[in-house]
Amino acid sequence: MIIVTGATGALNGATVEHLLQRIPAEQIGVSVRDPSRADHLARRGVRVRRGSYDDPAALRHSFAGAEQMLLISSSDIAADVVGQHRRAVDAAVAAGADRILYTSTFGAGFDTPYPPLAIHAATEEHLADSGVPWTALRNGFYGDLEQLIGPWQSTGTIAKPADGPFPWVDRRDAAEAAAAILTGDVAYDGPVDLIPSSPITLADFAAAASEVTGRHIERAIIDDEMWVTEEVAAGMTEPAARFSLSMFQATRSGHFAHSDSTLTRLLGRAPRSVGELVAEQIGI
Repeated sequence: MIIVTGATGALNGATVEHLLQRIPAEQIGVSVRDPSRADHLARRGVRVRRGSYDDPAALRHSFAGAEQMLLISSSDIAADVVGQHRRAVDAAVAAGADRILYTSTFGAGFDTPYPPLAIHAATEEHLADSGVPWTALRNGFYGDLEQLIGPWQSTGTIAKPADGPFPWVDRRDAAEAAAAILTGDVAYDGPVDLIPSSPITLADFAAAASEVTGRHIERAIIDDEMWVTEEVAAGMTEPAARFSLSMFQATRSGHFAHSDSTLTRLLGRAPRSVGELVAEQIGI
């Protein structure tokens, strides 16, 4: 049985949908904090059990019978996220999983300019020490597109700090790739980069927006400190603003300026393009 955590969320919810297209529902289980939100899966024959990264006993019960586990990274910014991940890995080991997969992030490492990457690196380190075969799905960025490029539709400008190349991936493509790995014949050991064949920049988003809309969308670079000041004035806390700034700083240092063809091979096609993402954002 393949057990998936976070199956009521956007990423792993889509992964379960792809699994249902590939294998019988009775071979799939989900571990969710609120089983009532997974009724749509239960009605289709998926095993639904309650599980929380803060409740080891519930995790062990929800993971029972797992051959493969897909653990999604925690989104609880107020929690000890590394501790949560360790409890989930330990529960998967206790459940007898033959392989543990984890949704990591491209560029994970301890010596990096972007703090979340160290959380993923610590989790991968625990996976490596678990004694169980493991795979880290190092997905590209797939955060809130509107937050990334701002209110460009009304301003005609993508006004953000200086950036560099980074790998933007649509969640749907990341989910499809995860399902392909879970049900495929090839065992991906350790980290696997799931990123586009070519990284992009915010200038690429501006060019795509210009092409899609027929308007000239400008890419304007804002001084780091000025941007932080403006974000705080708009209601963001300063720590949160500086946290976001660290992402831009990481991209322009070249930390994410790499490419890989694994995602394209798994999908059997090119990942969704910047133009497609922008067109969807504005409903075209």
